Amino acid sequence: MGFSPRSINILLTRTPYFTSTLQEHSAGSRSVITKTTRPFQPPHTPPSMATPPPFLNSNNPNPLTQASSRLPEDTVIYSIYPDNPLSQDALQSLHLQILNAVSPFTTSYIWQHEPFTLSIALHPFPHLKGHLRFGDNLNDEWFTVFLLFRVSVAFPSVSIQVHDSDGEFLLIEAAYHLPRWLNPENSQNRAFIRRGKLHIIPQSALPNPTLTESLNFLIENEQAAVAPDSVQYVIQNRIAGYPEKAKLNTHSVRVRVPVSVARVFKHAPSLISLAVEGFYDRDMDSMKHAAKMERFLKGRKGGEEEMVTVTVKMSRAMYAQLMQQRFQAPKCYPMPAKKGDLEAELGMKIACGLEMMYQEKKKEGEEGKGSGWKKYKESLEKSGYFKGLVPGSNEYTRLMENAEEYYKNSSLFSKTREMLNAPVRQIDEILSLPYSADEFKNEDAPPSDDDSWLYSGEDELNSALQDRQKEMELYELKREKKKSKEQKDTGASSSLKGEDFDLSELVKTMQGFMHKMSSYEGAEVHNDRDPKEVELDVERFMKDVESVMKYQGDENVTRDMDDDGGSSDMDFAADESEDGSDMSDHEDGEDSFMHSYSDVMNNELKSTTLKKSFVHANEQTSVKNEGTSNATEDMDEEFSPVDVDVNLVKNLLDSFACQQGLPGPTSNLLGLMGVNLPKDDNKGK
Repeated sequence: MGFSPRSINILLTRTPYFTSTLQEHSAGSRSVITKTTRPFQPPHTPPSMATPPPFLNSNNPNPLTQASSRLPEDTVIYSIYPDNPLSQDALQSLHLQILNAVSPFTTSYIWQHEPFTLSIALHPFPHLKGHLRFGDNLNDEWFTVFLLFRVSVAFPSVSIQVHDSDGEFLLIEAAYHLPRWLNPENSQNRAFIRRGKLHIIPQSALPNPTLTESLNFLIENEQAAVAPDSVQYVIQNRIAGYPEKAKLNTHSVRVRVPVSVARVFKHAPSLISLAVEGFYDRDMDSMKHAAKMERFLKGRKGGEEEMVTVTVKMSRAMYAQLMQQRFQAPKCYPMPAKKGDLEAELGMKIACGLEMMYQEKKKEGEEGKGSGWKKYKESLEKSGYFKGLVPGSNEYTRLMENAEEYYKNSSLFSKTREMLNAPVRQIDEILSLPYSADEFKNEDAPPSDDDSWLYSGEDELNSALQDRQKEMELYELKREKKKSKEQKDTGASSSLKGEDFDLSELVKTMQGFMHKMSSYEGAEVHNDRDPKEVELDVERFMKDVESVMKYQGDENVTRDMDDDGGSSDMDFAADESEDGSDMSDHEDGEDSFMHSYSDVMNNELKSTTLKKSFVHANEQTSVKNEGTSNATEDMDEEFSPVDVDVNLVKNLLDSFACQQGLPGPTSNLLGLMGVNLPKDDNKGK
C-alpha cells in the first residue's frame, strides 16, 4: 500500500520540522494508511540530511506555526491585501471579482471538507481573507495555492499571504533552495505571492518586518523581493498541471442507495463530501442515527425507500476513506443476500454517512452550538471562568447556564446556527418535491473508474523519495563547494586552518615580525592595513625610557645609603671610577648596573608565583627525573632559561581562546601579520 501526498509531504519535508502522525491520507494517485496504522516512524535519515536547512530544523519553531496551532489541523489560511486602501463597497466589488475569476476552476471541483471562500476583514486594515480545511486531501491545499497564484496574475495590485497549520509551507517546500539567513524565526511577514511569483522580503532591507512594512516594500521595491529562480521552480512545479490535475483527482463509482439519497446527490452533488465526512468521523452518538435511518430510509410516511443504482462522483481521498474502513450495515438497512457486493456496500456507507451528518447538524443547529460553541467554551476554561470547579457541581452548572445564555444572545450563535442549518435546509428542500425511483431507472449508470491507484502507489512514492534525495544531495554539494571556496579565500594563511594548523608557523611568523618588520622608527604593518593605526614618537619614547632608568638608579642608591647608614657598593664603585683603578670604561659600568638591577628584580619575584606561569626549557626533563632532590629541582629551575617560543604560543592561544570567537587583541595582532587562527565553527550554535 502506498502513501498519500500528505504522507509523502510530511515524510520528505515536514517530518524534521514537526513530529507528525500519519492516519488516513489519500489523494492524487496514491493510496491511504488506515486509522489503525501505528504512529509514523520516519525512515533512517540519509547522510545528506545531517545538516538540514533552517526550514527543516526541528529546533527552530516557527512563530507563525505557533500562532497557527490554534486553527484546526490541516487548514490553509490565506489573505489578499490590496495595494491601495479600499472602501467597504470597493472591497466588496473586489471580493466578487475574485470569486468570479476562480469560479471556472472550482465549479466542478469536489472539495474534501469545504470550498474555497473569501470574506471581508477590517483588521488590521481592510482586506480579504479565507481558510480551508483540506484534511486528508493534500490536493485541496495545492489547488488553493494554484488559485491564489491565478488571482495574483489577474489582479496585479494585490499581495497574497498564505500559510497552513505547519507554518510557511511554501518556504518549507523550497527549503533546500532558500538563502541561509532565512529561518523560521525571521520568516514572519516575509513571504508573499504577487504577480504570479513568490516574493521574499530581504533581511538586509527589513530585519524584523511588520505586515505594513512588508506590503509597502513590495509596492515600492517589488523586483528586489522576487525569490530566486530555483525557489520559483520548486513552487511552480508543485502546482503544475492544475486545474487538469484537479480533474484527475475525481473518482466516479457506481453505488446502490435509497432513492432519497440518489435524489440529494442528483441536485447537490457537492454534499458527498459531508456524507463521507459524517461516515469517516462517526462516533457512538452519531451511530445511533445510522441505526434508525429515519430521514433517508423511512422518509415518506414511514415507508421504506426503494433502492436504485447511480453513479456518484467524489475525490480519490473520499473513495479511499470509504474503502479502508469496515462497517457493519444497520439491521434496518436492506442489503443483498450475496456478500461482497461492492456497489451495495459503498452505497450503504454513503447513505449512513449522510444520515449521521444530517441528524447531527440538525441537532447542533437547533442548539446553536457546534464548533463555535466548543471554541467559546474552551476560551472560558482557559480564562478561568469556571474557577476550577468540578463539572456537574451546582456552581459549575450555574456558570455553564449563564455562559450558554450569553452565547445564544451573541452574533456568533446566529451565524453558527445558520451555517449548520444550511445543508439541512438544502436537503429538506430537495426532498420536499415529489420524486420516485422511476426517474433513475431509465438512466444508464456508467461503470466505476479503475481504482488500481489505490493499491499501486509504491512506485510513485519511491520516485518522489528519489527526487527529494537528489535535492538533498545537491544541497549538500553546494554547501561543500561553498566551504571549500571560503577556505581558499582566506589567503596565504589558509594552510594554518583545521587539523593541519602548525604552531611552529605561528612562532616563525612572530619572530619574522619582530626582526624584519620592526625598527627604531616603529612597527611596520601589513600592506592592507591603515598605517595611521600604528604611530610611535621614537625620540619621546627614548627620553621616557632614560628618565625611568635614571629615576630607578637614583632610588636604589638612596635606599642603600639609608639602610647601611653610610657608603654602599655603589659608593666604592664611584670612588674607584674616579681613581681609575677598577672600571676601565663606561660599558663595564652599565653591565654592573644591569646585573645589580636584575638581582634586585629576581629577589622581588622569588616571593611571587610569577615564575610558575612560565614554561622553562628543562621543564619536561625535570618532571621525568622524579628521583632528584627538591633542592636540585629548585636550583635547576632557577638557572634554567624560559622557553620563549613555547610561552609565546601558549599565551597567544590562551588569549585567543578568551576572545570566544569575537574580535580581540590577539586576532588583531596576528591579523597584522596575515595569520588567521582556526576557529571552532560549532561554538555558539
